[in-house]
Amino acid sequence: MEPQVVRYSERPELWDAISGLSDEVWPEYNQHGDKLNHYWGQLYDVFPEWQFVLYDPAEELVLAEGHSIPLAWDGTDDGLGPGIDETITAAFALREAGGKPTAASALAAEIPPRHQGRRLSGVLLQAMSALAHDAGLSHLIAPVRPSLKDRYPTIPIERYATWTRPDGEPFDPWVRVHTRMGARIGPVIPRSLHITGTVGEWESWTRMQFPETGDYVFPAGLATVRIDRDKDLGEYWEPNIWIIHEARGGAPG
Repeated sequence: MEPQVVRYSERPELWDAISGLSDEVWPEYNQHGDKLNHYWGQLYDVFPEWQFVLYDPAEELVLAEGHSIPLAWDGTDDGLGPGIDETITAAFALREAGGKPTAASALAAEIPPRHQGRRLSGVLLQAMSALAHDAGLSHLIAPVRPSLKDRYPTIPIERYATWTRPDGEPFDPWVRVHTRMGARIGPVIPRSLHITGTVGEWESWTRMQFPETGDYVFPAGLATVRIDRDKDLGEYWEPNIWIIHEARGGAPG
């Protein structure tokens, strides 16, 4: 049986079972975005119809969660913007101003480790695309966090995004999920998600020590973190890759 797509606006009680999902799927440091954290908790109140879970009714089990948001996009690569921080900021501003969205953006696809391997990532994307289609929007865009980029943190995203396998498909598995659905790879985003903290906070998040000022590779980082001990500051910009889908209906459930 295919999982059902259930929106937060329909059954908010289902979220009680996944209250710790972020801790399961994201590295600690990744949960401290300067702009992203300001808006993330508001998604359920302001955009409840765009937050959803994949639900197995036979087992009465939540399998995964998807986050998306409607926004204005002019259809050009330049109009995609500089990344997830500005995307979520602009989407909230559009809603507050009463503006009309023209597309939807994926924000996150969260699958707990115990349900990984069930090929749910594509199902999440199909559901996001269907939500956009059903709302009369033409495209689903996504500032994608490449799943293997943390193994190559010193390689610029501009180069990583061009890597391919011998068969010509994209090197990165998460990017491949998108392109196999017919999506187009767009511009790279060197500075998509901004995370800053004190040196002590970064040491706590990464379980590392940073004895001197400099750029450091750290566990699960897609790029290096810049540590400035004089300013007691750690600064990280997470790179992403824009991917563009034509919105289509026919999601499961």
